[in-house]
Order: sequence, then structure tokens, then C-alpha cells
Amino acid sequence: MSADLNSAAIPAQRSAPAAEQATVPGIVRDIELAEPLPLLPAVQADGRRAEQAWLLIRLFSEPLGFLLLDLPEQGLTPAELAKAVEAELGDEVRKRLGDVPVPVHGLNPASEPDFLAQRRAVLTTAPHITVVVCTREHPAELTKCLDSLLAQEYPAFRVLVVDNAPVSDATAEVVRAAAARGPVDYMVEPKGGLSFARNAAVKAAPGQILAWLDDDEVADPHWLAEVARALHEHPDADVISGVIVPAELETKAQIWFEQFGGHSKGRGFKADEFGPHTRHIQSPLYPLPPFGTGANMTFRPGVIERIGLFDTALGAGTPAMGSEDTLAFTQVLLTGGTIVYQPSAVTRHYHRRDLEGLRKQMVGYGTGLVAAYTSLLLSRPVLIFPLLRLVPSALKDMTGKDTARTATIREDFPQELLSANRRGMLAGPRAYLRSRRAARAKVRATQA
Repeated sequence: MSADLNSAAIPAQRSAPAAEQATVPGIVRDIELAEPLPLLPAVQADGRRAEQAWLLIRLFSEPLGFLLLDLPEQGLTPAELAKAVEAELGDEVRKRLGDVPVPVHGLNPASEPDFLAQRRAVLTTAPHITVVVCTREHPAELTKCLDSLLAQEYPAFRVLVVDNAPVSDATAEVVRAAAARGPVDYMVEPKGGLSFARNAAVKAAPGQILAWLDDDEVADPHWLAEVARALHEHPDADVISGVIVPAELETKAQIWFEQFGGHSKGRGFKADEFGPHTRHIQSPLYPLPPFGTGANMTFRPGVIERIGLFDTALGAGTPAMGSEDTLAFTQVLLTGGTIVYQPSAVTRHYHRRDLEGLRKQMVGYGTGLVAAYTSLLLSRPVLIFPLLRLVPSALKDMTGKDTARTATIREDFPQELLSANRRGMLAGPRAYLRSRRAARAKVRATQA
């Protein structure tokens, strides 16, 4: 969603001359409609001029959607912000507040809002959840991640950090410091590769609800509470998938990643459910819009074991580069399972800051996706026929101008990134075969 607003309603801010003033592509803010709306200045406290504002709009902490607004030189007044929210999310606000306009000065409800009452009720019988963070030599990022987990407003959880093929004791030191403040455990998986690390966690935590978070993310304080709400409201769900929003938009590369769909890939903020009853609407074989992402997913006990664990030839740290999560979601659905998308379970991701890092990520996404399909076909050759029937839809999603994949791409988006993504797709089958040989060699080496 986007809106372009121009206003002269507030005085121009004192700022450095244009030639001297540093700029930042975007700022990220949460906007709580129950509180008085803020003034959004174009010039930030550090003197930089912000070009856009990415705003997560919430009501009594419930995320309703996001706005991407261009910031005029004068900034945005609370009234202008309310107008923008009304234009994009007014219907969602009225569903919860009745026939009233978007509030500018906040709310003082006479009774506890339904959303908060439901969360409080779930927390009285909160199930124990093990949060798994797989990491490799990212101590600074891991520190922020663990800080956010220890700040969870949830009564029954622990964090399990899997140190994947470490070459230093940096991760162990970070975990040791966090464990002094809360329930954080540590283990090592010597075989390099994200799927090896994921599987080690599964084997170390049998019979437990497993929630997964990447080390370059931070969790909203209510993340686990909203995961628990989804588990409670959907007792038949095998997997709960939350929403991932940007933690910052400090560089053009981060803006472009969001234009490409970010981690949300057009899912929006409407709760959804995928399972046997939705196959006529959404094929388990083609996840666009997908069912979830590995950076914010929760599995009930035994589900990962039921699908044969994560494919060790997929994921970060392999030639296939990714998509162990995509394959897992697909396998859950193909075996009759159910995945629930719970957009109130929010995590924030620090996107790659530089163009080269984003280019590699785009290659990895393409390579991993097709590698996952290669894995699926090798295990279930009969799926070739339904997959071929889905090819026209896939081509439309990749090349159409108003699809979930392309609708948010602006004119400044580098076409080379799309080309990099497609090059990765072409490399997918060969990369998977290389990954499978490498994974088997790692297993043999540890058994020797």
C-alpha cells in the first residue's frame, strides 16, 4: 500500500542546505491508533532527511496493516496521518470500533477491548513453547534477538540456541550472558548447514512446541502470546506462521527488498488457513502467496518428525542456499496437515543493507525455490504433472504487472535483481544435487 501526501499545514523545519543534508530512504515506525497520533517529521533527530515512512498500524496492539508514505518536506501532521490510515485501513478500523472515523487523539475505551481480552484469556493456560534460534558467527545480531525474546510478555517459554559449525566461542559467550538473565540454553551442531541445525534442535526437544526465529530478527513483545492464541483457536493446526516486517529501511537495498515483497510476499494482515479444505483455492505445490516463512514459524510436537525432518540438502550453508522451510510447509500440506497464518504474531527482520548482499539473496531465493521442487520431485515423481499445470500461474506471477510478486515494485527497482532471481532458479536443480552429495559427505565424516 502506498500514498503520496502533500501538505503545507505545518511550518517548514529548520534543516541543513539540500547539498549538505544526508538522507535516509525510509524510517520504520509503529502507529498505535489507541494513542494520540504523532507528528512524523521529515528530518530525523540525527539531522537526516527521511524520504518515506513505513508504518505498522495497530489498534490495541493488534496489527491491522501497513502504510508506505512519502514524507513531504514539512512532515506529516496527525490529521494527515489519520487521513492516510482512513484511506487504506478505514474498513478494518470500523470493524473493530463501529462507524467512527480513524481517531486522531487516541481512545479511552469503557471496557477491555475484545482483542486484549482474548489474549489475556489465552495467557491463563499458556502452553510451554521452545523458541529455536539457529546461528553461525553473528554475535551482534544474536544479542539483539535474544534481548527481544527475554522481553516476551509470555509466562512459559525457553530459548534454545543452536550454534552451527562454530569457528569461535563468540556465540557461546552471547548465550552465556543471556542465560544469566533468563531461560536460554545452548547446543552445538558441528555439521554446517541450517537444516542440520534445525534437525538437531528437533531431536533435542522431543514432544515440544517449537517456534523458530532467525538470528537477524527481533520479536514483538507479544509474539509468543499471539502464537499461543493461534494454537488455542485452531486446535487442528499443525503449523502457525506469523508475519515478518522490516526492522529498518536505512538503505536503498532494504527498500528494494520490501518492494520485492519482503518476507510477507503479499500475504497482508488478514488471518488465513491452508489445509485439505483449501486445495481448490490454494495449491499446496505453489506457495504464492505462500503459507509462511521459516523466520517466523511454529510447529506442534511431532509434525516435523512426521514429514521426515528438514531436508539437509536445502537451507543456508548449502549450494541450494535456502527453501528448507518452503519444502517443509509443502510436505505438511501434502500429508493432509493444516497451516494457519496469524498476522498478529509479529517479528522484525534486519534486511541486507548493501546491493551486493541483496543480489546474493535474490539468487539464493531463486536457487532454493527450484531446489526445493527438485527435492520434492525426486521423492514424489508423480507430482510432475500437477506442477506442470501450475507453470502458467507461476510465469504470470513472475512477469505480470499486478501480481502478489510484482505489484509493489516501483520504477527505481533494479531489473538486475529480477535477473539474478531468475538465474538462481535456472541453477536450482544442479545446486540441489550438489547439496545432497555434500550433505551425505558431512554425515559420513561425522560417522567415521
